[in-house]
Amino acid sequence: MAKVELRNVWKKFGPVEVIKGVSIDLEDGEFVVLVGPSGCGKSTLLNLIAGLETLTSGEIRIGDKLVNDVPPKDRNIAMVFQSYALYPTKTVQENITFGMQTRGVDRAVQDEALADVSQLLHIEQLLDRKPGQLSGGQRQRVAMGRALVRNPDVFLFDEPLSNLDAKLRIEMRTEVKKLHLRLGKTIVYVTHDQIEAMTLASRIAVMDNGHVRQFGTPEEVYENPVDLFVAGFMGSPSMNIVKGRVVNEGGYAIAVSDEEGTILFPLNSNQTEKVTGREGEEIHLGLRPEAITHVGAHSVRQSDLFAFERVVDVVEPTGPDTMLVFTLGGIEAIARVRPEERVKPGEIFRFEVNMGKAKLFDGKSGMRL
Repeated sequence: MAKVELRNVWKKFGPVEVIKGVSIDLEDGEFVVLVGPSGCGKSTLLNLIAGLETLTSGEIRIGDKLVNDVPPKDRNIAMVFQSYALYPTKTVQENITFGMQTRGVDRAVQDEALADVSQLLHIEQLLDRKPGQLSGGQRQRVAMGRALVRNPDVFLFDEPLSNLDAKLRIEMRTEVKKLHLRLGKTIVYVTHDQIEAMTLASRIAVMDNGHVRQFGTPEEVYENPVDLFVAGFMGSPSMNIVKGRVVNEGGYAIAVSDEEGTILFPLNSNQTEKVTGREGEEIHLGLRPEAITHVGAHSVRQSDLFAFERVVDVVEPTGPDTMLVFTLGGIEAIARVRPEERVKPGEIFRFEVNMGKAKLFDGKSGMRL
């Protein structure tokens, strides 16, 4: 096992800056997920750690070793790709042991490693098959097996589950989590799927435009996003972010206006401290769908609750919950209610908000107050 340190890492392709001064520390045995939209630089950053791309400037350390100029084969890392990258003419057994064969590893050692890995991944019955005879999930297990037999210090996963169907993704996500718990190895995992990031990670690095916008535990990035980008990206459905203005009419509130009228969302004492003296200023009010629901759903102090009415535009049953889409402050907002709430599009519904969960963001900088 090994920790990974990135210090002021930059990567340019010609004049284009792809990674812009990233500095993060990954602890020994940690599961870190790089998450962000397409083109944000997460796969490039993974490739820099692997040595598949060369640094423009900065430092990368694996363990106590500076690896800037160390070739990939000497970094003691193993990588699992989105495309599996299996040899189609070789059997599962040959795919898994091929790397050991090229390094001249003793046959007895190969056999032992193959037996351990195939048992761990439950692929013992597949060893004589070729990749074309396997399902997507089975091929991904083989790709992981090929990485595992290297016994590396660090595992690197580049969107390994994105080619799988929804049900299989959930199953494989659980397998990857179990694998980490058993092995205790340092893992760097790239995905654009925020749910995948939340369920797998010890810590999440939320990336955008070559920068790490926030690096923290899943709970931290979900409950305390540093800015509007992180707030809007993390969570499914995403956070409702509406523009409002600070008012003080016997108590501080955020006034949100649209064609259906103005709603004053009252602020608690902690929130009031953040906006005191900012009357009239534009503020973004962030409310996650689960913070807006039916009356009586919240088990919190009454002073944090606020109710308002709005016309429901769309009803989206999901099974355990129903999503209600309505207009708030000029955006399509989403509330999460129980399925028993029999509401139809066009009807007025009384929503209850847990204002204790509300987030406030500066209207100009987008940073959380």
